[in-house]
Amino acid sequence: MVYDTSDGTLIQPLKGHKETVYCVAYAKDGKRFASGSADKTVIIWTSKLEGILKYTHNDSIQCVSYNPVTHQLASCSSSDFGLWSPEQKSVSKHKANSKITCCSWTNDGQYLALGMFSGVVSIRNKNGEEKVKIERPGGSLSPVWSISWNPSSRWENLWNARDSEEEEAVHSCLEEIPVLKSITCSSQGSEAEEEEHEEEESLRDASSDEHNDILAVADWGQRLSFYQLSGKQIGKDRVLNFDPCCVSYFSKGEYILLGGSDKQVSLYTKDGVRLGTVGEQSTWVWTCKAKPDSNYVAVGSQDGTISFYQLIFSTVHGLYKDRYAYRDSMTDVIVQHLITEQKVRIKSRELVKKIAIYKNRLAIQLPEKIQIYELYSDDSSDMHYRMKEKIAKKFECNLLVVCSEHIILCQEKRLQCLSFNGTKEREWLMESLIRYIKVIGGPSGREGLLVGLKNGQILKIFVDNPFAIVLLKQSTAVRCLDMSASRNKLAVVDENDTCLVYDIHTKELLFQSAPMYQYLERKMFKEAYQIACLGVTDADWKELAMEALEGLEFETAKKAFTRVRDLRYLELISNIEERKKRGENNNDLFLADVYAYQGKFHEAAKLYRRSGHENLALDMYSDLRMFDYAKDFLSSGDPKDTKMLIIKQADWAKNINEPKAAVEMYITAGEHMKAIEISGEQGWVDALIDIARKLDKAEREPLRKCAYYFKKLLNHGYAAETYMKIGDLKALIQLHVETQQWDEASTIHSSRAFALCDKHLEFKDDVYVPYAQWLAENDRFEEAQKAFHKAGRQSEAVKVLEQLTHNAVVETRFNDAAYYYWMLSMQCLDIAQEDKPKKTEMLQKFHHFQHLAELYHVYHSIHKYIEEPFSFHLPGALFNMSRFLLHSLTKDTPLGISKVNTLYALAKQSKALGAYKLARHAYDKLQGLQIPARFQKSIELGSLTIRSKPFHDSEELVPLCYRCSTNNPLLNNLGNVCINCRQPFVFSASSYDVLHLVEFYLEEGITDEEAVALIDLEVPRLNKKDSKWQEKTSDNVQTMLLCEAEEIEEDDPFTAKLSFEQGGSEFVPVVVNRAVLRSLSRRDVLVKRWPKPLRWQYFRSLLPDASITMCPSCFQMFHSEDYELLVLQHNCCPYCRRKIDESCQ
Repeated sequence: MVYDTSDGTLIQPLKGHKETVYCVAYAKDGKRFASGSADKTVIIWTSKLEGILKYTHNDSIQCVSYNPVTHQLASCSSSDFGLWSPEQKSVSKHKANSKITCCSWTNDGQYLALGMFSGVVSIRNKNGEEKVKIERPGGSLSPVWSISWNPSSRWENLWNARDSEEEEAVHSCLEEIPVLKSITCSSQGSEAEEEEHEEEESLRDASSDEHNDILAVADWGQRLSFYQLSGKQIGKDRVLNFDPCCVSYFSKGEYILLGGSDKQVSLYTKDGVRLGTVGEQSTWVWTCKAKPDSNYVAVGSQDGTISFYQLIFSTVHGLYKDRYAYRDSMTDVIVQHLITEQKVRIKSRELVKKIAIYKNRLAIQLPEKIQIYELYSDDSSDMHYRMKEKIAKKFECNLLVVCSEHIILCQEKRLQCLSFNGTKEREWLMESLIRYIKVIGGPSGREGLLVGLKNGQILKIFVDNPFAIVLLKQSTAVRCLDMSASRNKLAVVDENDTCLVYDIHTKELLFQSAPMYQYLERKMFKEAYQIACLGVTDADWKELAMEALEGLEFETAKKAFTRVRDLRYLELISNIEERKKRGENNNDLFLADVYAYQGKFHEAAKLYRRSGHENLALDMYSDLRMFDYAKDFLSSGDPKDTKMLIIKQADWAKNINEPKAAVEMYITAGEHMKAIEISGEQGWVDALIDIARKLDKAEREPLRKCAYYFKKLLNHGYAAETYMKIGDLKALIQLHVETQQWDEASTIHSSRAFALCDKHLEFKDDVYVPYAQWLAENDRFEEAQKAFHKAGRQSEAVKVLEQLTHNAVVETRFNDAAYYYWMLSMQCLDIAQEDKPKKTEMLQKFHHFQHLAELYHVYHSIHKYIEEPFSFHLPGALFNMSRFLLHSLTKDTPLGISKVNTLYALAKQSKALGAYKLARHAYDKLQGLQIPARFQKSIELGSLTIRSKPFHDSEELVPLCYRCSTNNPLLNNLGNVCINCRQPFVFSASSYDVLHLVEFYLEEGITDEEAVALIDLEVPRLNKKDSKWQEKTSDNVQTMLLCEAEEIEEDDPFTAKLSFEQGGSEFVPVVVNRAVLRSLSRRDVLVKRWPKPLRWQYFRSLLPDASITMCPSCFQMFHSEDYELLVLQHNCCPYCRRKIDESCQ
């Protein structure tokens, strides 16, 4: 059954268990509670009274308890206990040696205490493992029926302990307090008192230790005990004289609630001292629980009665001049010196009911006695109290007063004067109930008392006189009174909180605080202010200020508000005065402002409307979030005002964290930007889609904002749709670029970005530059270089290539270096084509980089041959490569290329192929270079052994010039050109032997296109089918002639052009005219079709049957068989790495 504690009404009965429910427990945050039943099940419920989980034990459930820190639940049955938490899929159960009757978690949720029917207390960690076992003396004869850990904060206890230590350090008198208890007792009584004190001190020490929780244990041996977490008992057992059924801490661990067979709930201190009865029941009390963070207690008894109590602790105190005594912790009395701020604590170990203090006397009324203390000395600053007398009688009284030698007790209409030994000396009976008593001084034993009665009578009594003296009588009951130092004036506060001052001798009323209100009723504010100046309370000043303000008497109101220091209203008055100085004189408007400040908003709105300032009323309602009142106020007003009101309401909804309502109101008011911002921040994609599709394409800024949030929320499709709607192609491309999905070329965004770039070339910078940067960041530099190139960022492209080239050389990746230099040369050619001022410079770089590319391409094979144990090249190829490289390194040697490696390879291959003269030359050259240690012995040995070989080269190795048919020496001082005709040799890019090609040039006036067209005509020759090539030598000139079988036709026009002037040192190129071009066969001519500004290069094959292949990308020449093999191996050109399918295109 779930009840409402405010009125006791039944909220809802919960039907989930099949048998009697034995226990319930709420989680600390109140969001869940659990119930355990005799049907062996535990059900977990939500705060909405919905069951969310059910699990079972083997026996009936005895108790359940939630971990105060987490939602971990402990459920205990007769034979085991289980631990469950939302993070677990199952309940972890642990066997118990005895029936578990009760359980309780420590304040930090780390340990669980289990009370057993066998009298044992078992302390477990939150995994169920036993850490401490407390075996109590009574055993199974004293089953533990209720336990509870003190819920007070460890740190709070620690600070309290430190505070008490500071008090002890400052006021040494505290050390004397323990002695007070045994001064007037017998020797036997003294011992008992001291034992109790020691026990109390141990409790205090344990509670102040930050490392020890305190466990209260109540058993059916009728004892209450306290234990530390370690299992050590604190103090001695407290005898209860009843069977306890429930124990619970109250007020953050300051007090303990106990109920049981005595049919009542009692309140104890945290040390186990009984204070009193909270409530009595007709049957046994089985449970009592305090409402968290409040002073309410719920009690359940055996007959099904549920009681709900509120515990109110009244203030018990006494005051005499500079000494103030008050009750602390219900059982202690603290006396404070108000000037020196010294404090002394007197521990009574019983409920303190009344306190009285006078001069050097202090009286404390306890349930069964009154204790009287006195100061050790007459020193005004002395704080050492000692026991003087103890009246061992039970007294029922309303008021208690102490004098030098007497105790005065008030019992309704009766006053009794007792001596300190408890003897009643005299008694006074009054006409009415006594409301106030005050000692006004006098000789010791003859002090005077002022007594105020409910009927308004004021009397003066002397303790040694049986007759009371009536001073005066007033019409209202007395609440408080005092006499002036001169003993001629009497001040009285009545039940109406009116202060009245009388002349004692004439009985004349000198002053009354009430007349101010009479002036206020008549709107006589200045006169009321004069009365108030005589002395009134802050409440009276505030009333005067408010009345004057509503009466628009600002001067008086300002003075009154100044008295109570109300800056808020002073600012209002100052504002109104400033406006009056500026000429405003609308009193309705001023009064409306006053009403608004006072909270009278409807009256203020009426005055605003009457004064013609309806907008101020709207502002007021809007600022106060009273939008319904504002709408009623507007009724059928201006649409602009309605829109403004909706916007303000939306602003308020946004501020109170109601974003959905705010979005709807902003859309209604047409404030789409604010609606979009909220929807975007909340991540509401659906709301953004609705707004974006409803907006007109002319509203570009809101649509851009929608697209921004679509991107932020990773809904790029909707962002693209929005950008398309407003036609913002640049933003659309930027969106596709920002997706950064470059590695998936087929992704929608990247492919769309490139497609848009192809259609709109002005955006290529926006696509290819970030693409290139991404490639570079991902170490794909070659692709990055191409992307920079496509973006038109030639400088970045060249920079990337130069860095790649340098890295390749440093890392001895010479094949890559050759490729990068080739790419650099092509980049320079592109720049020369586009940038006219840099044309000459770029062409020079083009030729330079082409040269370096060829050098590194060749050196790659030499380097591999030297560094690796096996070589894939034939000796002839390595011989040709090293010769080519040696002839090319006539000037500066490029970075990374080693002359030692080149000469060493040449020497070895020359020796192996029979070119002994060249080998000897190579070894001689090596002697003049710095040779690595690993080659030293091999080179020295080779230098010696080559001496034994003939000093000539094999004629088979001698290269032939195909222009002039001259045999060239292997070591050519001119480099890679013919020593006779100076014609440059054309080398195969794979084996580097001389190809049977002769380069020719076009006659001036013939364009490349015309030349190719003339060659393509391919005019047929007579008897060409049966023709054969023949070699003819005359005048030291070798000529290739095409002859018929029987007769020799006329000379080939191209062959005639091969002739040159003998003995010239200058190179004379082969120049052909149109007629020669017509005579050439298309299959005999190879054309390097260089892009502008370069001219094409033409080569004539002099041995057409020996097939030569030229790469259409890099224009390198190869023997066809070699080229096909290399393409099969690499699937690309071995020089420029152009894929074979791209080459075909």
